[in-house]
Amino acid sequence: MHGGWYDRSIRRARDLSNGDTRIYLEFEVRRVDCRSCAQVKRERLSFLADNTHYTERFAYYVGRRCTAATIQDVAKELHLDWHAVKDLEKSHLRAQLARAGTPGPKAIGIDEISIKKRHTYRIVVSDLIRHRPIWFGGEDRSEASMATFYEELGKKKSARIRLAVMDMWKPFRNATLARAPQAAILFDKFHIIRHLGEALDKVRKSEYARLSGRDRRYIKGQKYTLLSHRENLTLEGRQSLKTLLAANKRLNTAYLLKESFGQLWDYEREGWARRFFENWRASLKWQRLEPYEKFAQMIDRHWDGIAAYCKPENKVSLGFVEGLNNKIRVIQRRAYGLRDEEYLRLKILTCMLPKL
Repeated sequence: MHGGWYDRSIRRARDLSNGDTRIYLEFEVRRVDCRSCAQVKRERLSFLADNTHYTERFAYYVGRRCTAATIQDVAKELHLDWHAVKDLEKSHLRAQLARAGTPGPKAIGIDEISIKKRHTYRIVVSDLIRHRPIWFGGEDRSEASMATFYEELGKKKSARIRLAVMDMWKPFRNATLARAPQAAILFDKFHIIRHLGEALDKVRKSEYARLSGRDRRYIKGQKYTLLSHRENLTLEGRQSLKTLLAANKRLNTAYLLKESFGQLWDYEREGWARRFFENWRASLKWQRLEPYEKFAQMIDRHWDGIAAYCKPENKVSLGFVEGLNNKIRVIQRRAYGLRDEEYLRLKILTCMLPKL
């Protein structure tokens, strides 16, 4: 309850422009003397944004513009301060995130991203069924940081998780086994293929060091030609690859083994997948490919997390987490590195959500 108004003042707020003409609304704001709490309070006006220097519709417009342009470009276009545009966008992102609701995932993807130099990491957790990131946080990529996600999610929702896709980083696996033991753990295909690519590159470097003179010219500068799939290469790239593989038998063998390994994820039964892997590992005998032998040992140690993909209930899109990582890198590159971690969190968590 309140009796009359206490005092009043004239305020001004920026509204949507009319062409190139900036428009400001001038209005009266009253403060009222509340009898129930014995305090003087200012009335709330529904047409104002959280930042009362702007109207709600103007703040909405700024937030939408920031999805397609940088803060600096929007600030220059609307004649606003850079920090004001950033604050308006953060309010817009919070509203977008609030509308999405609290997550209750059944299949999650876990990965880490680097946010600064010198190995400063944060963990990103995604809902693989709804195709959206749902958590960004932690102090590093330790087991304690991963446990923070499950604590914030709660025991009830953690118990509903049936599948967790991750790389072979042990702290992620330990935290999941401790707090969501019912979930099947599946190691991400793209991280495994990346390890195989690194093994191939080590073979390339060893061959370059072994050879000398004119024999080196086929290998020099062909790193990405070897690591790329043949169908993704240009005509010139395919010709270079053909010449390289014809000139070096060991690289030819390593390349064919790398290309064939992807068949492992095509099998629908674990027994067939294991037989394929054993045959693939047997083909390494007498090939003198030490990096590949170490890779095969790593696969053998983590076999349970790879074979889990053979089960029909674990068939999920494994490319989403990798695609999200690419999107995050674009966000960071577009902003030349984000120093405001809360702003980066909001940008990541809303990057896959529908627009307001």
